[in-house]
Amino acid sequence: MASGKPASGEDSLIARYFRPIATDPGAFQLDDDAAALRANGDDIVVTTDAIVEGVHFLPDDPPDTIARKALRVNLSDLAAKGATPAGFVLTLALRSADEGWLQPFATALGEDAVQFGCPLLGGDTVSTPGPAMISVTAFGRVPAGKMVRRSGARPGERVMVTGTIGDAALGLAVLKGGKVHAAASDAAARAMLVGRYRVPQPRVRLAEIVRAHASAAMDVSDGLAGDLAKLCGVSGVSAVIDLASIPLSDAARDLVSRGVAGVEALIAGGDDYEILCTIPEDRVEAFAVAAESVGIAVSSIGTVVGGTSAPKFIDQQGREVALERLSYSHF
Repeated sequence: MASGKPASGEDSLIARYFRPIATDPGAFQLDDDAAALRANGDDIVVTTDAIVEGVHFLPDDPPDTIARKALRVNLSDLAAKGATPAGFVLTLALRSADEGWLQPFATALGEDAVQFGCPLLGGDTVSTPGPAMISVTAFGRVPAGKMVRRSGARPGERVMVTGTIGDAALGLAVLKGGKVHAAASDAAARAMLVGRYRVPQPRVRLAEIVRAHASAAMDVSDGLAGDLAKLCGVSGVSAVIDLASIPLSDAARDLVSRGVAGVEALIAGGDDYEILCTIPEDRVEAFAVAAESVGIAVSSIGTVVGGTSAPKFIDQQGREVALERLSYSHF
């Protein structure tokens, strides 16, 4: 986002909307071609995610929620790696420079940057004839060699997950209308589900706790079932999951109990942005207590087992449930 004196439409856009929120000294007021991020002796963890109109957000979603989602999905990745936020760069591809869209977008982005301690450092703005796209690359810090990878899970460890699963998938279904919208008749429940889809809650406060206790971790972005399979595959293990132990919100549980939605669809739906991790048995209690101390609920949903077969999902009768779909797929 190098700008100098505003001399073009892009420079003016940057100066008006993004320079005011790029307050970190390393951003150089967006007047240079690059930013400076101090490592301070830590490892720098880098993650990037793009959100695309019509794929990750709807064309009529409010711009402030789009801004928050763009940053927060990356903060979720950092938290799962045990990293504390250090900063981010932003790429915007827009059809037009619409002030009515850009102002609330930039305001919300600046608010989240302050809330999560993740300052804007720079980026790029481009025009596109196609759908809008927002890409964020976020940087985090961990002590040297302490990033929590997907590859550390071992047989006998507990599989645990934060928050609740499936709300975002139901929120999207509410926005699209159909049976879920009709069945979720309570306005507060609908608002909660839609909010979970539009504005994820990254578990940033859990980062150091994950780093202290987890052997492997990742965030749940494409669906619990599919993301668990990825973690197990990299670790060279499998898992047995108790479907009844998967945490559901009251709204989701109500829809499942009435047959409007199935648990299988909820664990493959994606956009949860919760942390999935494996915890050695002797650390489970300490992990749960530490998570509670920062106000984040965690649930034990199964056990890591030996072998390389796909994780098994067991119902209340002890029967294995064959899942037709494990996760959201981009292709």
